[in-house]
Amino acid sequence: MIYCINPDCPNPQNPNRQTYCISCGIKLLPILRSRYSAKEVLKDFQRQSMVDPGLKTIFTSSTRRKFLTLAGLSIVAVSIYGGPIYGVQSSTNLQTFNFETVTVDVEGKITKRQSHQAKFFSEDLGSGAILEMILVPGGRFDMGSPNTEVGCDRDEWPQHNVNISPFFMSKYKVTQSQWEAVMGNNPSNFKGAQRPIENISWNDAVAFCQKLTQKTGKHYRLSSEAEWEYACRAGTKTPFYFGETIAPNLVNYDGNYPYGSAPKGLDRGQTTDVGIFPPNAFGLYDMHGNLWEWCSDGYHSNYNGAPNDGSSWKTPTDNFRVQRGGCWKNDAVYCRTAIRKWNFAGFHNSYIGFRLALAFP
Repeated sequence: MIYCINPDCPNPQNPNRQTYCISCGIKLLPILRSRYSAKEVLKDFQRQSMVDPGLKTIFTSSTRRKFLTLAGLSIVAVSIYGGPIYGVQSSTNLQTFNFETVTVDVEGKITKRQSHQAKFFSEDLGSGAILEMILVPGGRFDMGSPNTEVGCDRDEWPQHNVNISPFFMSKYKVTQSQWEAVMGNNPSNFKGAQRPIENISWNDAVAFCQKLTQKTGKHYRLSSEAEWEYACRAGTKTPFYFGETIAPNLVNYDGNYPYGSAPKGLDRGQTTDVGIFPPNAFGLYDMHGNLWEWCSDGYHSNYNGAPNDGSSWKTPTDNFRVQRGGCWKNDAVYCRTAIRKWNFAGFHNSYIGFRLALAFP
């Protein structure tokens, strides 16, 4: 039996192998097979709240996600035609970690700190190298930048709405210890076990994914460009997930060239260990700066005709591949969430690395 995720569906039960709900027409998700419907979960939670008065029962779309979490279930966020977020998945094989995010003002000063949780699983790569994969909830977002954003470029237009299915993304850029455990070498210029691997090409990154897939039996890959930007934004619409600007105490970039009203600051001139700066609201670290990250897509000069389902856009016949996020040697403007860069698939140097992605089962 498959259950429709629309809590207003008059009859959420559907036969197996059904693609669309026979009652309301919503597309059914295979990950929700044999699970409760969102309506049933909320009913269970309401009953639980009668026993535990510490649980709140204000059932609105904005707080629905919090209620399901309090009920002891992990959330897979699925946006239904731009409406509320629904969906439940068992957390049997996932762990939880707590972290804090920060928000800054236009001068880069921290104005807000907020506690979050994320779900993840760990992969032992051998030689003491552990890979952590964060569950990125699905949803919809506007990809690209508005033409009013300072420093924006034509290849970030037009903004377009994209639907992203849940997937896993590595908590950090792939580190040198992880690379060595899988590939047996280390081409990095700036050596350090917990520094990100660099001086690797797109072809090298794909080869790593293939070898890791053989090693673990899981289909590791590069993220699509749309997945990358969605994961970086983590629900934000500002130039950076920190807010309107960044500062060198939050991101590794050339602090001599700040963004907006932020003052000048430190230029480290090299990579830093992963995870030393605050993460975004999904629990992902260093999505801005440190190293550019290869994505699976071919490069297009704008978003006209881009897919709206989060898939990789690979139509060009040339060998240009997309990079996102900026690096240690860049001005702050080149570390914006929407910034795009390209290079040949065989190109490598000390400011390019990558991050892993994995489809949700």
